[in-house]
Amino acid sequence: MTDRDTALAIAGLDKSYGRTQVVGGITLDVAPGERVALLGHNGAGKSTLIKLILGLIRASQGSIRVAGHAPGSAAARAATAYLPEQVAFHRALTGREQLTMFARLAGEHPKTVAPLLERVGLADAADRRIGTYSKGMRQRLGLAQALLGRRRVALLDEPTSGLDPISRHDLYAVIDEMAANGTALLIASHALTELEARTDRIAIMAKGRLVADDSLGNLARAAALPTRIRLTAREGSAEAVQAELGGDRVNGRAVELHCTTEQKMAQLARISGLGDAVRDVEMVPPSLEDLYRHYCAEVRQ
Repeated sequence: MTDRDTALAIAGLDKSYGRTQVVGGITLDVAPGERVALLGHNGAGKSTLIKLILGLIRASQGSIRVAGHAPGSAAARAATAYLPEQVAFHRALTGREQLTMFARLAGEHPKTVAPLLERVGLADAADRRIGTYSKGMRQRLGLAQALLGRRRVALLDEPTSGLDPISRHDLYAVIDEMAANGTALLIASHALTELEARTDRIAIMAKGRLVADDSLGNLARAAALPTRIRLTAREGSAEAVQAELGGDRVNGRAVELHCTTEQKMAQLARISGLGDAVRDVEMVPPSLEDLYRHYCAEVRQ
């Protein structure tokens, strides 16, 4: 990517404290409108990376450009939205008062506040003191703050923390809108199941290093993890199905097979040849959790 088509550019990034390296050799680009999931266990270096992007700490080596600017500069701060996992607001202020203050700091007209509170589902609680808000409500207020102005880069750290299922769905709808408007999003999260269909690319960190960075499909192909096929046999046919296809018996009437991506179509053709001996077929490709374990295990070995 060039500076023209990237919003967040990280190259050869290292961060050490004394002799202890906490982030090493990170190279990562996020384009406008791209949603990148940043995965990693506690201590993998995700929080350090976000602090480096925000300019809260300085890199030992390498470079970061936020919308073409140095991290921590006034231009980079103006281009960046940040939603931390633990949002903190003044408990004595109302949601409307707090967001109005942030709007003024961001150079936005106060009239933008009411639509944002409506968008994140806080219109009815706008004039309640933040001290009465639940964690999920504070998280939604933080999202409203991140939506102030059309920022070029958004860093979201565990954005669904404390949210109920409906609020999680609404949050990802907002994320999709931000991406559609050209914001580059880096989303650090442990909610692997949610991220499978909600991001364009997966970046996995382990022991301070980037061990994977690609689309889910490409990561799955590179990992060559097996696809699971579970067949439900017609009553009395499970033994014959297993004899023909191999695999393992499950719960008496089911047969479970495993195959590579290249073998999948051939295996389906064999299953089709069994006719009505097979009542149902369920195919389960490797999940994001499977891939996460695979790439992190490579580092531990």
